[in-house]
Amino acid sequence: MNALEKLKKYNQDHIIDLLQNFTEEEKEKLFEQVNRIDFNQIESLYNQLNAKEKETPDEIEEIVAINKDKLINNEIQRYNTIGENIIKDNQYALVTMSGGQGTRLGLDKPKGLFKIDIKPKPKYLFEILADKLKEKNNQYNVTIPWYIMTSEENDSDIKEFFESNNYFNYPKSYVQFFKQSNLPLITEDKKLVIGKNKLIKEAANGNGGIFSSMYSNNILDDMKERKIRWIFISSIDNILLNIADPMLIGLAEDRKVEIATKSIIKSSPEEKVGAICKKDNKIKVIEYSEMSEEMKNAHNEEGELKFGESHIMCNLFSLNALEILAKKELPYHIAYKKSDYMDANGNIIHPDAPNVYKFETFIFDGWSYFNDIVVLRGKREEDFAPIKNKEGQDSPQTAIALYNNFYDKEIKKL
Repeated sequence: MNALEKLKKYNQDHIIDLLQNFTEEEKEKLFEQVNRIDFNQIESLYNQLNAKEKETPDEIEEIVAINKDKLINNEIQRYNTIGENIIKDNQYALVTMSGGQGTRLGLDKPKGLFKIDIKPKPKYLFEILADKLKEKNNQYNVTIPWYIMTSEENDSDIKEFFESNNYFNYPKSYVQFFKQSNLPLITEDKKLVIGKNKLIKEAANGNGGIFSSMYSNNILDDMKERKIRWIFISSIDNILLNIADPMLIGLAEDRKVEIATKSIIKSSPEEKVGAICKKDNKIKVIEYSEMSEEMKNAHNEEGELKFGESHIMCNLFSLNALEILAKKELPYHIAYKKSDYMDANGNIIHPDAPNVYKFETFIFDGWSYFNDIVVLRGKREEDFAPIKNKEGQDSPQTAIALYNNFYDKEIKKL
């Protein structure tokens, strides 16, 4: 079946009508894209649009995280020693998810290229991570492998940025890039949309796509060759990220689990972060958008938010867990977004309201394939200063304040 037949079969005739405005080269690129799109998958995802219901407190249970402040000194020392030995034995790696753009921050570039005015000097988000890695390398006398997930949209910009900045003096042979996969956007009436580049508009398939992307790009093979056992996966935008916490590693190793995650307590019921909880005896995360009002505001007997243990994208996986998850199909979540598109006359339309559905998988849905995971409660002032918005909560302003406060405290310790 050729591309035109495929478009007709799946009722995408509006794209065929647009071809009169395309050059032969543009048509060829579009047809190549059409031929690699799995239209049966699109049909299946579209059928899920009205199937998702919000979770209620009756369906899930509260989880109890390990609170470092409640552990005795001998326990803390033991976990830290176990974790430190794993790092010293070159069995640890970092994966950074950086497939997004900095659009919400007013940056028409990859988010990792955002520069923030922190102490002692302004740095790019990628530079902050590179410096943290170098500090850990010096501390443990190792070189931690750094794997960076890009996207089709920003891969070349990120690679060029690293080259032009000499990898921030991080050993180039220890840095590898790999691309995240995409899925087409679709409208309410199941139509694909064409962008200004005259191609079908696509978006990254969510952070849960990292498992299959690591497999298809031979990242897991490289880790195996390097004898890596534990891999920390996090996002690019948390400038307080502890990129190698020996206690988290030591807890996972000691408890004989395949996955560990760090959490913080929600600042309020309305904070837009996912809640770690338990359902069907499995630890999982309920996204903020999928929580009922009752669940957001539920309190336990101690007066704390019952579902206030937040997922902050600080996830530790064994290599074995990653190999298992690379072969699993995670559930898709749905987001309704605004997206520019080409109309029937070839004009680019900028909608005022959401007009397309985006489908994405989430990394924490992989937890359900394992009997148990470790949840270590961290502290906002030490572990979590994200940059999500241009202003207000989780903005550069709030992140800078958290980072600089932490920096000042660390300087006083010296």
